[in-house]
Amino acid sequence: MQFNEIANGFLDFGFRMNFRGGYNILLKGMPDIEVKVMPEPDELYLPLRSRRFLFSEISVKDGERVNSGDILAKDPDNYAVPLLAPRAGVVRLKKDEGQVVLEEIAHLEEHADIDKEEQSHIEHEMGAAGIKRYRLLTLGAWQFFYDAYTGALPDPLGTPQAIIVSTVSLEPYLARGDAQLHKRLLNFNRGLEQLQSLLEYQPIYLVLPDIKSEFADLVRNHIRGYAWVKTVNIPLTYPYDDFSILARKLGLGRDKGPVWGVRTEGVLAVDRALTSTKPCTARIISIAGTGINSPCHIKIMPGYPIKKIMEEYVSEPPVRMINGGILTGQILGEETLGIDTECRGITVLPELREREFLGFARPGWSRSCFAACYLSALRKKFFERFNTGVRGEGRPCISCNFCEDICPAGITPHLIHKYLYRDLLEEAEQARTDLCVECGLCSYVCPSKIDLRQQLIDAKKLIEQEKEEIRKEQLRQEELARKAAEEKNE
Repeated sequence: MQFNEIANGFLDFGFRMNFRGGYNILLKGMPDIEVKVMPEPDELYLPLRSRRFLFSEISVKDGERVNSGDILAKDPDNYAVPLLAPRAGVVRLKKDEGQVVLEEIAHLEEHADIDKEEQSHIEHEMGAAGIKRYRLLTLGAWQFFYDAYTGALPDPLGTPQAIIVSTVSLEPYLARGDAQLHKRLLNFNRGLEQLQSLLEYQPIYLVLPDIKSEFADLVRNHIRGYAWVKTVNIPLTYPYDDFSILARKLGLGRDKGPVWGVRTEGVLAVDRALTSTKPCTARIISIAGTGINSPCHIKIMPGYPIKKIMEEYVSEPPVRMINGGILTGQILGEETLGIDTECRGITVLPELREREFLGFARPGWSRSCFAACYLSALRKKFFERFNTGVRGEGRPCISCNFCEDICPAGITPHLIHKYLYRDLLEEAEQARTDLCVECGLCSYVCPSKIDLRQQLIDAKKLIEQEKEEIRKEQLRQEELARKAAEEKNE
């Protein structure tokens, strides 16, 4: 085989990587590719808190009339990322605590709330690239970016060693990448070009599903001429689309600098902000789960009333609404009235009305199980109807090692659980708790139904707090030593 043929084969198929762990979860109620546009609401309820952001710096006054795209609030701890007004309306700050309410909604022309003086200063200091990054931040596109290892918002003025762009969304019930790309492939290509213009020589890794389909082939053909894009093909197994796992597999170590992660909707937002200079105020999210009568994707805006979504799609109460997927999502409380700015999907599950007596001993013909201990192991693959019962109540760890087998990070959750139970935080740290990607598979497959994911999240925070206390104590001791030395010299 000639060298050119080898090179062409590499371009056709991209990187293939060996993963460990992971699980292909088959559930009923998954959304189809169709995107429906929700009717315009009478009011918007924009939460001031989302998973990563706290918009504590309010930029408007009660009763003030704003235009679509105006800045309502900022997060001072996250590079002043803004909360934008999705529609024109009147601001109400005291109506509902923890959110900005917009009344008298009007669909007027979008307005880019850009400070011209600030823009001139940035252009003088940083040139055209600085202006682009300022627009991404001000127009709401930067909130779609992630630090691949921490999940935090990266520094908009920083320089990454690489950008990972994922078109794949593998957590059950979350918005699918192909639904986001549907009829917007040209916008996606423009967004990739705009991303590349922010870089010097750093590569962009484009994550694609390792499947043969008309749509996947269309995407590959569109980016074939982009020499600066390196394709990465992954199996459709959760959570192989996780940015931190991909960064490790690609050899992008933390010590070499930050790695940016951005999904399909983020690339489309980049195109909108930099090509059209328009604010990013629309979202395509999934409405899915076994509590939904017709699972699909919907086009809405942040602040859209959750009550309206329930009236349109929930088949029969009582149900539990989750912001996100079933493995990493957070339960929506009654105090949350609108969709937050980071929402990627709403999962609706029927509440378990009756407790199953000795449920673990039943044959489980309609239940999937990682351990193949149910009668369903004799069936072919099937889609399970999931509810909030999660197949039973919590029991002590039985050391089955299923969580270790399924963990994509290669750690031992059951061992860490035992360390934490005995308050052995140092041993938990040595077991590499920091490598946990918080995918939730350990909790999902655990036959004892221990919430291992939350335990690992809490452990990481405790370890970090302990390290911070040690650092502060070291600084205090150094300061005392310095003062003692000065007094001795005097």
